[in-house]
Amino acid sequence: MQHPLMTLSAITLDCPDPPALAAFYQQATGLEPHPKSDAGFAGLTSGDGLFIGFQRVDGYRAPQWPGQTVPQQSHLDFTVDVDLDEAEARLLALGAGKPEPQPDDARFRVLTDPAGHPFCIVRAPGG
Repeated sequence: MQHPLMTLSAITLDCPDPPALAAFYQQATGLEPHPKSDAGFAGLTSGDGLFIGFQRVDGYRAPQWPGQTVPQQSHLDFTVDVDLDEAEARLLALGAGKPEPQPDDARFRVLTDPAGHPFCIVRAPGG
């Protein structure tokens, strides 16, 4: 097998308030805040080196889901080790939103972060 040309090292999301969005994802994932975070760009890091960045964009328009007035462009998927209802309730308490309709809420949930980015939660295999 050929050595991969690229390795995923970071994901960066546009948003109106980087520290607030970083705080949401930090509370939801337990990732560590990056020490050089500021009002214009904040980040979180994982032990395996993955970096999630949040950059301020003036005039930010949140993606729309399921509508496409403002396309979602991308979304993140997260595996959860608890019941989907419990994970959803905890994320909603942190500031996530739950758009309707839900395509298959028995298998996964589509939520939105406080800046409007759609993300999915799915139950861990075998859990």
